[in-house]
Amino acid sequence: MKLYRFLTGPDDNAFCKRVSAALNKGWTLAGPASLTYDPVKNTVICGQPIQKDVPGVEWADDVTLSDW
Repeated sequence: MKLYRFLTGPDDNAFCKRVSAALNKGWTLAGPASLTYDPVKNTVICGQPIQKDVPGVEWADDVTLSDW
């Protein structure tokens, strides 16, 4: 099974820790990060696509991506 997630959040230490935690759980980067500015919150928002191969498991709609 191949899994895909797109992590988003403010450009801060917490976002970097979320990406690092995912990488340490076997996820890999699935493309470049993206940045945008939210003028309402006056902050930069990051996005990072990640993916993970899970051999021997079939995809199902009830898969919770954060469990992997």
